Amino acid sequence: MPDAQQSIVERGKRVLIGNYARVPISMARGQGSHLWDADGKQYLDLFAGFGGTILGHCHPELVAATAEQAGKLWAVGNSFYSEPQIEFAERLGRRAFPGQAFFCHSGAESNEAACKLARLRGSQNGGKRWKIIALNKSFHCRTLAMIAATGNPTYRAGFGPEVPGFNHVDGGDFAALEREVDDETCGIIMEPIQGEGGINQYPTDYPQRVRELCDEKKLSLIFDEVWTGCGRTGRWFAYQHFCKNAGKPPAAAGSSTSAGSCAVEPDIMTLGKAVGGGLPVGVMWAKPELAALMVPGTHGCTLGGNPICMAVAKTIFDVIDRENLVAHAANLGEQTIGRLRNEPRLKGKIVDVRGRGLMLGIELAEAPEKFIDKALARGLVINLTARKVVRLAPAINIPAEEWGAGLDRVIELIASL
Repeated sequence: MPDAQQSIVERGKRVLIGNYARVPISMARGQGSHLWDADGKQYLDLFAGFGGTILGHCHPELVAATAEQAGKLWAVGNSFYSEPQIEFAERLGRRAFPGQAFFCHSGAESNEAACKLARLRGSQNGGKRWKIIALNKSFHCRTLAMIAATGNPTYRAGFGPEVPGFNHVDGGDFAALEREVDDETCGIIMEPIQGEGGINQYPTDYPQRVRELCDEKKLSLIFDEVWTGCGRTGRWFAYQHFCKNAGKPPAAAGSSTSAGSCAVEPDIMTLGKAVGGGLPVGVMWAKPELAALMVPGTHGCTLGGNPICMAVAKTIFDVIDRENLVAHAANLGEQTIGRLRNEPRLKGKIVDVRGRGLMLGIELAEAPEKFIDKALARGLVINLTARKVVRLAPAINIPAEEWGAGLDRVIELIASL
């Protein structure tokens, strides 16, 4: 390890808690889909900070929005209105279902808020409905309540007793889900595409059947779009891939849902990661009739929706819209899935390629050793989850030629295993 890098890593080990499996590299700067470490080595970033840097590193319009707002107003608390919050919420409303926003710092907090709102609805008129059904292989972040919601016991190990009120069934098994609903159930939470669990998807009719079950039982349906929101999957939000009518195609990439659309809408949607472009932003977006239950005193977040983060989030939506990046992600994803499935060098090396847009998973035939280290040695930033699923999630504005060159290197890496 060169001297500059080694010094930074050693300093970090002395003062930072070791809860992350950090590689011994210190990133010094970024531009677009490229990163440079402290010794000047360049990397192609195909994972975008766990999906957070949706427009890449140091996007000039985000830098300008940050600087402009920082010179006006940093934070004022949520006892007052501030225009950046309103402007961003208006943009959300144009691209999602009709709703109202609660702003916080992260996906974890937005999921907490969503579960609180579902319980609040379940307690109306003397009701005692408080349980929420989640899916196995899910991931809903790392607070005590959200690890209880997460359908993977690994994340709960050592943190017992578990927060009560969360039950789990296998994703896609509608009969099991239906059996799990009882008189105390208030909601169902699910990711439209399971990210941490391995880029897992559902049978075509499953989301609509879940929606119908929630309507029948008066349950709140929560879609956790912390990973899938903001254009990553080739729709503004991944729920827009789900269609109520089997013979009718979903809305075109880049379009919004509206009355009469075939999209299967949730009652509550949560956002994080990409919605702040790398800054700490979380959003709970709820249909107005549910949002009305959150009266003063029921929930809050001191710095949630601070003007700087809101100015950046608004700008992210403007850039995605103006540059037609939702369609760009959809097109690149479709081409990539076809290429990977038909690449002769990968025969016998992979068992599946799945995902939508630029949220892709390549399931390897066998769990690899030191895969991330091998990728970094080739100048690639990628991710491995569920032991043997390679995750690709670059900035959605990555140029097609850069993406193609990066994909060449990913294929060479997998072929070399």
